[in-house]
Amino acid sequence: MLSVSNLSVQFGKRVLFDEVNVTFTQGNCYGIIGANGAGKSTFLKILSGKTDPTSGHVTLEPGKRMSVLEQDHFAYDEFNVLEAVIMGNKPLYAIKKEMDDIYAKPDFSDADGERVGELQVQFEEMNGWNADSDAAALLSNLGISEDLHYTSMNDLDSKLKVRVLLAQALFGNPDVLIMDEPTNDLDFETISWLEHFLANYDNTVIVVSHDRHFLDAVCTHISDIDFGKISHYSGNYTFWYESSQLAARQRAQQNKKAEEKAKELQEFIQRFSANVAKSKQATSRKKMLEKLKVEDIKPSSRRYPAIIFEQEREAGDQILNVEGLQASIDGELLFQNVDINLAKGDKVAVISKDSRATTAFYEIINDKIKAENGKHQWGITTTQSYLPVDNSEYFENDLTLVDWLRQWATTEEEREEVYVRGFLGKMLFSGEEALKTGRVLSGGEKVRCMLSRMMMLRANVLMLDEPTNHLDLESITAFNNTLKNFKGTALFTTHDHEFAQTVANRIIELTPNGVIDRYLTFDDYMRDDAIKEQRKKMYAVNV
Repeated sequence: MLSVSNLSVQFGKRVLFDEVNVTFTQGNCYGIIGANGAGKSTFLKILSGKTDPTSGHVTLEPGKRMSVLEQDHFAYDEFNVLEAVIMGNKPLYAIKKEMDDIYAKPDFSDADGERVGELQVQFEEMNGWNADSDAAALLSNLGISEDLHYTSMNDLDSKLKVRVLLAQALFGNPDVLIMDEPTNDLDFETISWLEHFLANYDNTVIVVSHDRHFLDAVCTHISDIDFGKISHYSGNYTFWYESSQLAARQRAQQNKKAEEKAKELQEFIQRFSANVAKSKQATSRKKMLEKLKVEDIKPSSRRYPAIIFEQEREAGDQILNVEGLQASIDGELLFQNVDINLAKGDKVAVISKDSRATTAFYEIINDKIKAENGKHQWGITTTQSYLPVDNSEYFENDLTLVDWLRQWATTEEEREEVYVRGFLGKMLFSGEEALKTGRVLSGGEKVRCMLSRMMMLRANVLMLDEPTNHLDLESITAFNNTLKNFKGTALFTTHDHEFAQTVANRIIELTPNGVIDRYLTFDDYMRDDAIKEQRKKMYAVNV
């Protein structure tokens, strides 16, 4: 379907890809993974023809159509929403536009009539007469209401634009679908719809995502970028991660007999195969796993940060009391009548259909902004540490990372360079990396610095607003694992399904009509029919 031959990419002295040869076949979904800077987005741009490799070439099977999730959110501002979606099928849209242009001619000739007839035949063969209704259905499934379908793209909110561009990529059943971070700015319901759509998609999908649940739900293969090469592995992300860890353990135990290693692998495969998701791909996926040999899996070169949250002291029973909290932005009500009593050890996923609501909630309980109504009070034994969604104010200086982190030291020992460098080293800032200034850091590096700060504060209450934004899969996995084991109390907001499901024991949803508060796992909360009905009513003012 799509093949890559002898592909190399070099920027100056840095070799990103070295003689890569891979093939992407029909019916499979490939999750492209790799550490930050490994070249995931560059590889997708090369596949789609937007960037040229240093050498080698990409070949798409003749007659097949490729569709790419557009990253330029302003590219279609002059078109209406429905038209922008149909433009995803370029051959179909070209025929439609030519027909429209001919019909609009004031001097319509016999030759024009013959040409329109030819175009109509092609248009029908491409199911063009259903284009408007198919595009509308996609938009509705992605949360774009019918009253917006003829709105100019220029007038859409940026988060809605993302959904329209996703509909554009999906439109017309492309033979090869390429997507870079398709779940960004989507809510959990829309991500769930997309997972189901892709899990049953008959053609080739190539996707980069930091959402582990999404990769597990849709991928038949993981394509790992490591050491300048790309290797395909059967199975989803969790299978790749666990098998890579198994391979690393086996390599560390060099004296372990080959038959013992093979037995351990076979038991691992059997356990995982029993949990393969139910979809059209499940049977073939299970067969692929069962054929796997011990030499087929290799330990990864990835480095995982050592994120460890410890409490200076354990909190008492009273953590946080919130009464009648209310907040609005520019006259638009975000939430009201929020009453919460936080208990010791709660791991709370704070959610809302409007991300501004969750951010306003964190800003209020951290005394960054004032609520319109209501009050909050922290327990006297609590200490709080907050990771805001926008951390830019923390890096408006020219301090080295060593001096930056020293700002939160409380003892002479903690101010020692060796001690500070130890914290930074855990977050993969070693050697000269620790002498960089905050201004030059990437988004992911800034989050890792903020996590170092939180680790040093040793608070017994953690507040995390979209903590996985900008992090790579390795950091997300390490972060997720440590938060599960944290003995204190945590409130967090995330669009990472796996993070929410594995950490939270309580869900608090902020709505314009009050709060929904349940001691449930995230999946149980989202699947509960009574809660679904309640949620519809609670958001009714925004419908």
